[in-house]
Amino acid sequence: MKDRSKFSNSEDPLKSLREIIFYIENNFQIISIERIIYEFNKILLDKNPSKGIFFYYKIGLLKIILPELINIKGIHKHKDNFYHTLKVVDNISNYSNNLWLKWAALLHDIGKYLTKKYISNIGWTFYSHELIGAKMIDSIFKRLKFHKKKNIKYIKNIIKYSSRPITLISYLTTDSSIKKLLVNMGNSNSIEDLILLCKSDITTKNFFKKKQFKQKLDCFQQKIKKIGEKKNKFVFPISGDNIMNIFNINSCKEIGILKKLLKKAIIKGIIQNDFNKAKLFIKKLFIKKKAVK
Repeated sequence: MKDRSKFSNSEDPLKSLREIIFYIENNFQIISIERIIYEFNKILLDKNPSKGIFFYYKIGLLKIILPELINIKGIHKHKDNFYHTLKVVDNISNYSNNLWLKWAALLHDIGKYLTKKYISNIGWTFYSHELIGAKMIDSIFKRLKFHKKKNIKYIKNIIKYSSRPITLISYLTTDSSIKKLLVNMGNSNSIEDLILLCKSDITTKNFFKKKQFKQKLDCFQQKIKKIGEKKNKFVFPISGDNIMNIFNINSCKEIGILKKLLKKAIIKGIIQNDFNKAKLFIKKLFIKKKAVK
């Protein structure tokens, strides 16, 4: 896969695509999937990707390379998920030109096709479509011959937690639930990108509803910033020396592992940032590790 910095936005991606169509129409079986995706990536990096993506759809190429997108067409009564997705990708292009974030935006709803279910008195539901969608990514990118595991993992993570910020935008949301999301996302850049996707996913034509959602997401973003600042100032309740004294051991890599697990438990809110609680926690971990050995 080419690095996104090598894609030229100055070229007309549709011009290159027409060349590919010419070869296909004339039965030349020489166009590789890498070439098609190379041109598709240029379309994604355009300011209005929906134009090129829709062109892929009209000529039948989208059905060949990304049938998962065709599957979500028309599965909602009040909105067509395919056209909604095109709008989301255009929206995110106003915030970012990150190729991998745009891929996440393009595929964020593909799990809805497999999770669609009608429940009486509720209507159509798509429970866990984000989780299912994330699990579909490996096979999709294997087919498209993407090889960079780091980028694939990033896309899967963005899709998996794509609805999480919306469920956490309440003013009553606890810090521990936000901390858990931060830990799951891995770094501050990923959480920022996740919020950009959530903002882009608001495609309602109701101006006041759209404004309300965006204000709540901005508020949520501020909460994350404050928690991140606290996280950076994190002070261990128990030191490496304490651990060595407790277990009567010398300095070793196990101490670092115990401290890492302890920090994660405190950030997730599993235990309090307290010396006695921390001591009890690492004792349990140490006994468990010894038993496994």
